[in-house]
Amino acid sequence: MDPVSITHQVFAENAVERDIAVIDVGSNTVRMVHFRLEGRAIWPVFNEKVMAGLGRGLRQRGTLHPDNIDIAMRALKRFERLLDAKGVGERYAVATAAVRNASDGPDFVRRVAAETSFRLRVLSGPEEGELSALGLVTGIPGAHGMMGDLGGSSLELTPLDHGALGAGQTFALGPQEAIPPGPWDADAVCAVVDQRLREDGVLLGQGGEFYAIGGAWRSLAQLAFARSDYPLRVAHQFRIDARGVRELTRLASRLSTASLAGIPGISSRRAPSIPYAALLLSRIVEMGKFSHVVFSAYGLREGVLMQGLPAAVQAIDPLIAGAEALARPVSPTPDFGRSLASWIAPAMANVDTVFTPRRDRVLQETAARLADLGARRHPDHRLELTRDSVLYAPFAGINHAERAFLAAVMHYRYGGRRSALDELPVFHLIDEAQHDVAQMLGCTLRLGAKLSGRSASLLDRFTLRVEPGLVCLDVDESVRDLYVERSVSLLGHLAGAIGRKGEVRYLQTADA
Repeated sequence: MDPVSITHQVFAENAVERDIAVIDVGSNTVRMVHFRLEGRAIWPVFNEKVMAGLGRGLRQRGTLHPDNIDIAMRALKRFERLLDAKGVGERYAVATAAVRNASDGPDFVRRVAAETSFRLRVLSGPEEGELSALGLVTGIPGAHGMMGDLGGSSLELTPLDHGALGAGQTFALGPQEAIPPGPWDADAVCAVVDQRLREDGVLLGQGGEFYAIGGAWRSLAQLAFARSDYPLRVAHQFRIDARGVRELTRLASRLSTASLAGIPGISSRRAPSIPYAALLLSRIVEMGKFSHVVFSAYGLREGVLMQGLPAAVQAIDPLIAGAEALARPVSPTPDFGRSLASWIAPAMANVDTVFTPRRDRVLQETAARLADLGARRHPDHRLELTRDSVLYAPFAGINHAERAFLAAVMHYRYGGRRSALDELPVFHLIDEAQHDVAQMLGCTLRLGAKLSGRSASLLDRFTLRVEPGLVCLDVDESVRDLYVERSVSLLGHLAGAIGRKGEVRYLQTADA
């Protein structure tokens, strides 16, 4: 779908806001996330988990942990009270491997129904894999390769073909199922992992990228950040190659639980499972011949959420929708971003591609939506606050280089200097050509806002064109007085960013 048509859908859908809660009863945790939907944009308003440990010892006993059932029930009752108080009536509750595999799982489901308003949907293994994969492509549209969702008891694997979901399979490879009793024995664990993964041949030479979902794997991303002093500590769409996975596995096996728990972003409860998560990931990458691992913050809960939305909403580009939802409440003229996006499009179409043609267009549409994000910030701190807001925003559908690109655009939108970005390591994630286009785009947004005073009708009296060696601004004679000295400087800055000269031309109106 063309990005422009996607943009128009965004506005139609963002008029509708919905509050939806998803409750996930897993082997380790019971979690509730209250989401707010603004069209295709998804914001986690409230996120709480309780380490209930329902699946602890399930392999030996065959039942849910008797002492932890009450912990899970108290968590569910708390979640119900919170949602009642917040007026969130649309609720989806699912249970995964522990409840699915336990002989007393049906009893637990009946107790939940008797003591709360939740009606637990117990997912089969393939259903869990399908919903996790749907959540993944919600956060990473067009994902290609294979998704893996690691929980406490199970691992779900689902092939992905440029965003289309294949048939999911489930494996008893969660740490509660795969780690033998006694001291940690990497060789013994590796033998279990290899044997179970080879059962269906699902990983034999798959290739492409592997998308890792689950708290233990996201903790590995935090370990990778600490190991390399990575400049952007956002787990979603953090990407490492196969060699990096092997190095992480070696590091995780050498560090003590206490050392792992001391790393920012890794909890003391999660630390004991990290060596296993690293070993499992390395075996998957080797057996599947995957070139890279991409970590995802989107998974089962987002899949449950998206399953209830119309296909037309699911098809909207999530990055454009997210920018629209983030900026609209603070923009003095909320609809101006649409006009600005249309105004810059002809000029930007003649600028060299720095990502891909489609991604460049989506990023330009997104930047236009964000052009007034700093409107309500203090003028003395507007630049830094807006730049960092974009860098760390909970956007879907954006990789780390694209985050740095958009943040750089906002830096120049608010008059920042290039030397300031050169000193910040996070902006080394984009190359020189991408940086040049970010500077041009930011200055273009600034020029459009300055010329028109954020008036769409006045903006239409100006035309920006990129020609060989030149960036030309055509000014309708009827608005000649709007083109002042500051605009001359901005035109020169944006033209210079891509190695051209700026030129202004005054056009006589037809009815003059």
